Amino acid sequence: MNDKSSSSMRTPMGQVRHLGSAKTGTKNAWHMRVTSIALLPLSIIFVAIILSLIGKDFNTVRATLGSPLPAILTLLFLLAGIYHMMLGMKEIIEDYVHGELAKTWLVMLNMFFAAAIGLACIYAVLRLSFV
Repeated sequence: MNDKSSSSMRTPMGQVRHLGSAKTGTKNAWHMRVTSIALLPLSIIFVAIILSLIGKDFNTVRATLGSPLPAILTLLFLLAGIYHMMLGMKEIIEDYVHGELAKTWLVMLNMFFAAAIGLACIYAVLRLSFV
């Protein structure tokens, strides 16, 4: 065996196929950690906002959630959570779905689902803020 192959971290099959890392695993793992750290205080704030609205009438709830600071914090919580969910589902799909065609379609559906939910959340919060 030559020096190059003995120092390689690739498996023999990987060396034959010349397949390396997809180069996105580290970025996705980093984004998962950042969003999970961001979600800690945002979750506490969101729960506090919602708990403060228990027993209030509709107009008070609408006015509170429509004011700038709660609206921004709610959007940050929802969008960080949706992005975190999308990354987690993508990881699950890539790890446990074995067919390449199915994997590709499921990853695309995951992205479209997350985008649709994100747009619906943005619409709802903006509607509360501007109507």
